Amino acid sequence: MSEIGIVVRPATAADLDGVVACSAALFVEDAGTRDPAVNVNWPREHGPARFAEALNDPDRLVMVADDGGRIVGHLTGSLSGPTPMRPVTVATLGSMYVQPAYRGQKIGSRLAAEFRTWAAGHGAQYAGVTAYAGNEAAIRFYQRNGFAMHSVVLETVL
Repeated sequence: MSEIGIVVRPATAADLDGVVACSAALFVEDAGTRDPAVNVNWPREHGPARFAEALNDPDRLVMVADDGGRIVGHLTGSLSGPTPMRPVTVATLGSMYVQPAYRGQKIGSRLAAEFRTWAAGHGAQYAGVTAYAGNEAAIRFYQRNGFAMHSVVLETVL
């Protein structure tokens, strides 16, 4: 860790390699062990373009945790709505990852707080996040950070 500590801030184009690396690690660690239908190569194949687009989209957020120029975590979010069916703006926390060596230092909580501040500042009335049912640590983390169970998605392999 740097002497000045971890800085949580909006990502820039210079951070994209670090965001892709964090996203790739998340896919391997989480989806790669829990969801055989997920392409664990997506971050390396499609992430650079997708994250670059998000940097200039006011309805999308890319945050990083920066340790002296080294990206050690990331968060992505987006806004949707309102729609005729759900006439409110909703913010979705799309992905979040903190490198294992940096966990337990409240970096994830800082990222989540920045997401909630961004969402509220952009008119969102609700914020949501999806976690795999088997990822109990992620579920506990999100619950500690203000999210509560609202719906359950059930799937089957065909």
